[in-house]
Amino acid sequence: MALSENHSVASKFRAMHESGCFVLPNPWDIGTAIYLERLGFKALATTSAGFAFSRGKPDGGVPRDEMLGHIREIVAATSLPVNADFLNGFADKPENVAANVKLCIDTGVAGLSIEDNSQNPAAPLYEKKLAIERIRAARSAIDASKTGVLLTGRCEAWLVGHRDPLHTALDRLAAYAEAGADCLYAPGVSKPDEIAQIVKTVAPKPVNVLVSGFNHQLSLSQLADLGVRRISVGSGLALSAWGAFLRAAQDIKTHGTFNLLANGAASADLNKLFREK
Repeated sequence: MALSENHSVASKFRAMHESGCFVLPNPWDIGTAIYLERLGFKALATTSAGFAFSRGKPDGGVPRDEMLGHIREIVAATSLPVNADFLNGFADKPENVAANVKLCIDTGVAGLSIEDNSQNPAAPLYEKKLAIERIRAARSAIDASKTGVLLTGRCEAWLVGHRDPLHTALDRLAAYAEAGADCLYAPGVSKPDEIAQIVKTVAPKPVNVLVSGFNHQLSLSQLADLGVRRISVGSGLALSAWGAFLRAAQDIKTHGTFNLLANGAASADLNKLFREK
C-alpha cells in the first residue's frame, strides 16, 4: 500500500474515534473479513486468538512473520480500515518493538495495539517503566512512518489475573496515554462503573471495550452512554463459530446424529457472497 493510501485509510479510522461509539468486529480469515464488510461494518480488527486457533495453535503461539502475513491478507481482503492485534509487539525491548511496529505498519493497517502482557508466567505484566517505554517506542515508529496509524495501548491486568486489575489498569492506561497511545484498552473489564472510571481517567482520549462471552450482557447503547468510543469482540466471533462446530462434531461422535448440521449457513449464500467479491 502506498504511503498516501495508508495515510488516507488511517485518517478515516482515526476520525471514527472522535465522537459516538462504533463496533469493530474481529474476523479471523479472509472469508469472515469479506462478510463483515458486506454486512456494513465500517472498520475491522484482527484477532490473535481467532487466527491462532484456525492454525491449530494457542493464542500467542503464532510467530511474528506468520502473524504479519495474516494481517497483510486481511488488509488486502477489504477496503475497510483494519486494526492489528499485534500482541506485545513480538519483542520485549523497546527498540525491537519499534522495529516490529514498522513491519506491521508496512502491511497497510490503519491501527495497531501493543499490550503489556509479557508472556512470562512469573511476571505476566511488564514492569511499568518498561511498559511505558514500549508504548513510546511504538509511538516513535508510527510518527517516523508519517502514516498516522492509530496506536492503542492495552493493559492486560484482567486477562492475566492481576490481584487488583482496576487500579493497575487505571494507572497504566493513564501512563500509556501520556506516552502517546491514541486509544486505551483494558480487555476483561465488565462492570459498568469500572468502565466509566477508565473512560474518565484517560479522557479525552477514546476507550475500547472488549465484549465477549464473559460480559455479553453489555450493549452498544449502554457502552455508548458510559462514554466508550469503540467496541471490539476479540475472539468472540471465532469462539462462537468454534462452539457450533464442537457441538455438532461431538453430537455426531457421541450420538451418531446429525441434527445440528441443520443450523449451518447455506452454501448457496456463501457462494454468492464470494462470487461477488
